[in-house]
Amino acid sequence: MFMGSIECTESGMAVATALTAVESSGSAAGGAILAVDNITKRFETSEAAIIAVDGVSLSVAHGEFVGVIGPSGCGKSTLFNIIGGLLDGYEGTVKVAGDLVRGPHPAIGMIFQEESTFPWRNVIDNVAFPLEIAGLPKAERYDRARHFVKLVGLDGFERRYPAELSGGMRQRVSMARTLAAQPKILLMDEPFASLDEQTRLLLGDKVLQIQQQLKQTTLLITHNITEAVQLSDRILVMTYRPGKVKRVVEIRLPRPRSSEVVSSEAFGRYVAQIWSDLREEASRGMEDEEGRKLREAEKR
Repeated sequence: MFMGSIECTESGMAVATALTAVESSGSAAGGAILAVDNITKRFETSEAAIIAVDGVSLSVAHGEFVGVIGPSGCGKSTLFNIIGGLLDGYEGTVKVAGDLVRGPHPAIGMIFQEESTFPWRNVIDNVAFPLEIAGLPKAERYDRARHFVKLVGLDGFERRYPAELSGGMRQRVSMARTLAAQPKILLMDEPFASLDEQTRLLLGDKVLQIQQQLKQTTLLITHNITEAVQLSDRILVMTYRPGKVKRVVEIRLPRPRSSEVVSSEAFGRYVAQIWSDLREEASRGMEDEEGRKLREAEKR
């Protein structure tokens, strides 16, 4: 994991170098806590088999923050569900600290696009829920729940119910609940997609603070380039269907990623270069979708 810096006045050569294609995104698997090897997933449809993910490999080191970005239809969520143990019937392997993953793994915590708070439980009871299921004594689980409520910045809201909170606050409750189970790996599938841009940026800051404090290994699935660059140590750029790793980008920006860093020329160059890759793939996806619509219209 590289955590060096790029000065705002530095030439685009550093970004171009960082954007050089990597032979395999899993090439640094030495001491990886998460190792995804040659994952391929096919779905059968009425017309033909669709290859959603094709030969994807990646490795994530302890404490690393890796982003996965690609156009709609590139298989990002399919990959997320495979790693999280929610989807079977694929080729390849997923390992956590050397253990083969088949089904949900206790070392993996997941945060989804749709916030998943229980409306009948207040904040502290929502966060304590997985600890209750795990059988922790009441005093211990509430002590830990209060710790993580404070960590996500919701202290003072412990007795509020989800209906009394904003969308961003409810997503933070979901995050605290997942973190309270102390997973080794945190998977995030576009957790801020439904939020406005300002709230996304602010929650991105909060995620970075938490990740740095806990040294939490994190894999983020997103379609938002700014979010990916703001949060990640590395970014996997995926092709349109079938989803393959097109490029691996090392984000050589200093941490913490302050507003000065996010508004810097270097940050902007990363966003522009990644968009250049994604634009080509998104265009393919749009053409594919338009072609499908035309074929459907012709059949009517």
